[in-house]
Amino acid sequence: MNDQTYRPVTDASAWHGADFATDRSWEYHLEDKHIGELTQALAAVKDRGLALAEIGPDDFALPTLFVRLRSLGEDLATGRGFALVRGFPVDGFSTEDLSLMYYGLCRHIGMGMTQNSDGGLVHYVTDGALKPNQGKRGVGFPRAARLHVDLMDIVSLLCVRQAADDPHSHLASSATLYNEVLKRRPEFLPRLFQGYEWDRMDEHGDGEAATSGYRVPLFSEKNGAVSCRYNRAWMIAAHVNEKAPLSAEDEAAFDLLDLIAAETRLAFPFNKGDIQFCSNYTVLHGREGHQLEPDEERKRLLIRIWLNVPEFRHFADEAIVRHGIGYHGNLGWTAEELLAGANKTPRMRRDDGAISTGT
Repeated sequence: MNDQTYRPVTDASAWHGADFATDRSWEYHLEDKHIGELTQALAAVKDRGLALAEIGPDDFALPTLFVRLRSLGEDLATGRGFALVRGFPVDGFSTEDLSLMYYGLCRHIGMGMTQNSDGGLVHYVTDGALKPNQGKRGVGFPRAARLHVDLMDIVSLLCVRQAADDPHSHLASSATLYNEVLKRRPEFLPRLFQGYEWDRMDEHGDGEAATSGYRVPLFSEKNGAVSCRYNRAWMIAAHVNEKAPLSAEDEAAFDLLDLIAAETRLAFPFNKGDIQFCSNYTVLHGREGHQLEPDEERKRLLIRIWLNVPEFRHFADEAIVRHGIGYHGNLGWTAEELLAGANKTPRMRRDDGAISTGT
């Protein structure tokens, strides 16, 4: 792709935070009947003795709520790329029951994917006792989280307990980042389309490389759909580990991306019972920092779920753009594969085996 073929994104995925000052169509408020359906579905799952990994959409009946979840899923795939659900029931439920109920809701949107060294389909975002093994990732720590993407199609976060100083969540349109780079510094785009290696943050398996070993395009395009894969810290770490430091131009491009993201982001309070969903190809997410809380019972606690959706998007190279950053070690396995023990064997990114997780 050369600079003669770059075209601005004009669909709903290109937005500015200011666009939503009065437009609240991205918020989905749960009604009493929806909460009733969630609690009934949870009871049915527990009565059957189903493990979390065994729950599918048919096992977790949501007779009216599933219609709203289908609409939400369309927003993620072909609309603005994010949504916020408010009013999920939290009080009176154990962490285990919340995980079951939240996972059951998410299964009406996509397939749960493993997301940490423990092979967990849910990930407790906290600096407390519930924090899973996560390599050298800084997930859950009080410092601010720079805007970034996660590794599967969709990232979802449920707020169980927010920090006392109420850090706001941040979202930014990666389509808007692309449009602004095209407008301000188009000479950066060829390098961004070429991409960068990604660090695996000490979560790779035996026989797998510590970094991707190949470049993952920061921006890519297929059939008019521009996708973004950006996590500055992980890309820098990979190039340091490979003794191939980034150039001054690379750093300048990243500085520009971070500046545009800060200028155009949407900031909003994220409180108990809120769930945010983001497409990891069109939306970056992050948050403000918060104070350290020594009391375990008062620590900030989110539950994170990663989802994949069949035919979610067109990809310039699915093996690299979609699967190139999150399919190593115990990351990137479906619940079905996890139950079958498939996560113990090597896998290939392409049917012809051209790119494996070990390279």
